[in-house]
Amino acid sequence: MSALLSITDLAVSYGEIAALRGVSLSVSPGEAVALLGANGAGKSTLMGTIIGLLKPRAGSITYLGADITALPPQSRARLGLGYCPEGRRTFPGLSIRDNLLAACWADRATQRRRIDHVFTLFPALAERPTTNAWRLSGGQQQMLAIGRSLMNAPRLLLLDEPSLGLSPLLTEEVLARIPSISAEGTAVLLAEQNAARALSVCARAYVLRLGQIVNAGPAASLAASDDIRRAFLGG
Repeated sequence: MSALLSITDLAVSYGEIAALRGVSLSVSPGEAVALLGANGAGKSTLMGTIIGLLKPRAGSITYLGADITALPPQSRARLGLGYCPEGRRTFPGLSIRDNLLAACWADRATQRRRIDHVFTLFPALAERPTTNAWRLSGGQQQMLAIGRSLMNAPRLLLLDEPSLGLSPLLTEEVLARIPSISAEGTAVLLAEQNAARALSVCARAYVLRLGQIVNAGPAASLAASDDIRRAFLGG
C-alpha cells in the first residue's frame, strides 16, 4: 500500500537552532501512527510543518502522491489534512454545535451528518450541544477540538498532545477514540508524551529525540523494548 503521507529528510530551524534534523516517516491510509518524545523533542514542530505553519529548511513532504512542501495551510486543509493543535483552542463563546459548524464549509445536509458523526464518536458532546465551550471540562473541550478537526472529513488527522493537562481517566476516554477514527478510514498521526497509551491505540510509532527519529517500528515491539520502557514507560 502506498503511503498517504511521506516525509523525507525534513529539517526545520528556529533561527540558528535546529529543531528537526533529517526526519523521515510515513503514514498509510487508515493507519494510526504514534509520534513519541519528551517535551521539546520536536513533536509540535513536526506537526506544524506538516500542516504548513512552519517552513522546512530542507527535505520534502508528500501527501496523496504530490509534493506539498510549499503549499499554504489552507490548501493542505482542502486536500484533506486535518489538524488538532496542542491546547485545544476551541471558541469559548460559541456552543458545541457552533464550534463544529465553524470548521465545516460543506452544505447543510453534510454538516448535519458530520455533526451526528462527531456526536456518535463523543456522546458527552451530544448531551449538551448548545453549551458554550468555556463551560466544558478539559476532557470535553479536547473532544470538541478533535470533533471540530473531523468536520471536513480529513484523510489524515494530525493530533498534537491531546492528553495534555487531562487526568488519566479523561486521557483514556479521549485516546480510546483513535482506533474508531482510523477504522472509519481517517489516518491518524498522534503526537503524545503518554507513550504507554499512545502505543496501545496505534499500530506503529516513531520516537523523536532532540529533533531526530531515534527509533521506529510496530507499537507492540516498541512497547516491549527495554530502551523505550526505560525512557517512557518507567521500566
